[in-house]
This record gives sequence, structure tokens and C-alpha cells, in this order.
Amino acid sequence: MKLWGGRFSKETDRTANDFQSSIAFDQRLYREDICGSIAHAQMLSKQEVISEADSAVIVQGLKAILADIEAGKLEFSPANEDIHMNIEALLTERIGSAGKRLHTARSRNDQVAVDLRMYVRREIGSVIAQLLELERVLCRRAREHQHTVMPGYTHLQRAQPVSFAQHLLAYAAQFRRDITRLEDCRARLNECPLGSGALSGTTYPIDRWQTAQSLGFESPCGNSMDGVSDRDYAIELLSNISILMMHLSRFSEEVILWCSWEFKFVELDEAYSTGSSIMPQKKNPDMAELVRGKTGRVYGDLMGLLTVMKGLPLAYNKDMQEDKEPVFDALDTAELCLPVFTGMIDTMTVLPQNMRVAAGRGFINATDCADYLTKKGMPFRDAYTAVGRLVSACAANEKTLEELSLDELRSVSALFDNDVYASLKLENCMALRASFGGPAVSETTRQIEEIEAFVRSRENTEAHT
Repeated sequence: MKLWGGRFSKETDRTANDFQSSIAFDQRLYREDICGSIAHAQMLSKQEVISEADSAVIVQGLKAILADIEAGKLEFSPANEDIHMNIEALLTERIGSAGKRLHTARSRNDQVAVDLRMYVRREIGSVIAQLLELERVLCRRAREHQHTVMPGYTHLQRAQPVSFAQHLLAYAAQFRRDITRLEDCRARLNECPLGSGALSGTTYPIDRWQTAQSLGFESPCGNSMDGVSDRDYAIELLSNISILMMHLSRFSEEVILWCSWEFKFVELDEAYSTGSSIMPQKKNPDMAELVRGKTGRVYGDLMGLLTVMKGLPLAYNKDMQEDKEPVFDALDTAELCLPVFTGMIDTMTVLPQNMRVAAGRGFINATDCADYLTKKGMPFRDAYTAVGRLVSACAANEKTLEELSLDELRSVSALFDNDVYASLKLENCMALRASFGGPAVSETTRQIEEIEAFVRSRENTEAHT
């Protein structure tokens, strides 16, 4: 008979039982479920709701079950529906009537709520650790390429000179925000729903502060109905992971472009590339493409959970069983993508000469040419027009601005002098962009040092979390 079967005189239809069973996926919450049950049993004993002897037997039995699960000695039964009922049934089978006292002053509603919060809290730490490793790699690669000139793009058109370091550090800034978003989510979810009961608490004299503290929460959830029905933290997590995956996808798109023959800015290591079954010359960026593709999968997880929750009245509804699979899938996907992506960036070969050749075409120093005239006293809009005429002439004659003679330059303005050629040199154009956040070496050094300091501070934080 089901643990909840007292009111029923008929067995659940087998197909219906399989339909509503969640043990196939929620079994991964076994550790959290057992830890929550241990904290609950110890609190019940302290509050004299159950005896110290029963509590001790329960705790010992739960620890033995945990050891057996982690040793691969136990199999869960679909007949017991979910991880909570499986563990309680195993406990009662092993220790007898004392096991039946564990569920005093508790519901599966607050039980699953605390399990999922604890799981998410733990997995956020894993994702952050992987992001910190990616940040370390980006800083190292950026240090190697602070003098590597490449074209910066807008509208996928060559725009202005930047360094490869600057480009990598733009992604480092994005991943830094991803880390802080995950930290914010973890801080917000750190309230304990255990003790909320089915929805309205309990008549027993429980101590919710004790269980919250035992399980590492800042405090109990302040409203019992909200405690069992809140999944904001799960939606926030999926939103944060979706943004993270969007960043990885954008970066992947650039890697895919960069390693094409049309760009050839980088070459991926063979350990992070694949070949073609028919074209022997191919070296495909499949890892980057898969990251880009899996981003859509995580977006689906977010939209799925938002849709599940959008019409639910308070408090708990069985629909909320659908919260776990999207959370598990999104976390699994991010934790699968991050180490592969990090390894790909860490091992790729950068081709600075090809980047420099590309930077030499496309008139990416045109703004610098206009700035030269402006610094000589010409209004910027007039300088803009004059340089536009030079660019048009260069395009018609397949020249670059640097290749124009002084006479050709003076055809649009007498302000041009021999010092203009230093202003048009791409390395100088990049070096002079020393405004805060720019690509000059002084600024990329500052950015690298800030990211490295951020990583160190987070490593210390995560070590004590």
C-alpha cells in the first residue's frame, strides 16, 4: 500500500502510477532529501515531538541508506513514486516503527521544496567554479595578445582597430556578470521552506530556525504558503543560465567565423575539432556549434517552467512536479558546455598575422584620420566629410589611407602634414585608445588585473560556501 493510501481502498492503475511517478528523475535529490530528513528528525527530538532514541535510530538509518545509495547497492522502486517515499519506505523497512515517525510535522510539499533549493544552491557553486576557470583562461590568453591588432566589427563590418586581448576581455566582462547573477540567485533562494507543511505550517512545536541553520539556510521562508509554492529561484536560475548560454553562443559564433578560411584568425586544436565522413580536408568547429545549438535547449527549459507556473493558484499543485527536469537539464547542459568551451579557448592557436592583414583593409583607421583633422582645429563633422571623400577615392583606386600621398591627402584639407602617417598606423591607433575600457595596453592590463582580482575573491568565497 502507498504511504498515503489510508483513505484509498483501491490500488492506483499501473499506467496512472507510471504517469505520475517522478523517481526516474528526482532520484538525483537523494542526498538533499536525506540531509533534510536528518535535520528534521534531530529538530523533532530537540522539541520533544519524538524521542531521542527514535531520532537516533532514524538518523543512523538514513546515514546507512545514503552510504548504500552512493555505493550503488540500492535500487529505487517506481511503485513508491518519488525519492521521498522511496527513502521513507526503505527507512521503515530497515528500522521499523521509528521510521514511521519521521514524517511528523512535515509534508512532501515542503520536503521537495527544501530538496530542490538545496540542490540548486549546490549546483550553482559548480557552475560558478567552471566560470571562474574560464575567466582564468581568458585572462591568460588576453595577456598573450595585448599587442595583437585585429579589426573590431560593427554590423559584421570592419570598424575600428582593437586588440585580440580587448575582444577576449569583452567576454570576460560578460561571464563576470553571469557569476554575480548566479551569486544573487543563490543568496535569494537561501531561505528554508522546511516546516511549511502542506501549506499552512503545523500544530507541532517545531523550531524552523534550527532546521534552517542545520541545512545552511539564512532563515526559514517567512510565509508557509509561499514556502511550498515558490519556484522563483528555479526560474531565476534558468534565466541566468540562459543568459550565460547566450554569451557562450555569441562567443561560439565568433570562433566559428574566426576558424573559417574566410577569416582564419584562429585554428582550433585537433582535440576540439572533428572531421567529415566524406570530405578529407575538413576540420569542423563542432564543439562551438554544439554550444551554440544547446543554447536553444536551455531557452526551452526556461520557457517550459515559466509556462508551467503561469496559471497555478496557491499553494502546491502537482503541475510543479514539472519543475525538476528543466532545472536538471539546464544545469547539466551548462556544466557540460563550460569545460569543453574552456578547453577549446585554452588550446586554440591564434594567428596574429592574419588578424593584422584583415585590420589593414576596410579603412578601420578612418575615425583616427578624422580625429587628426579635428585636433588640428577642423570641426568633427567637417573632418568626417573630408575623410569620407578620401575613403571613397581609396576604394575606387584600391588603396588604403596610409598609402595616399601627402598631396592626395591635402586635396581634401591643407591641415594634413607628414605626422598624419603616424596617426594612421594601426598599432598607434590602438595604442592611443587609452580611454577607460579601451584596447590600449595600459587599459587591457587594468581589465585583466580586475578580472584576476575578481576571480581570486570568488575563489576565497566559494571555498567557504
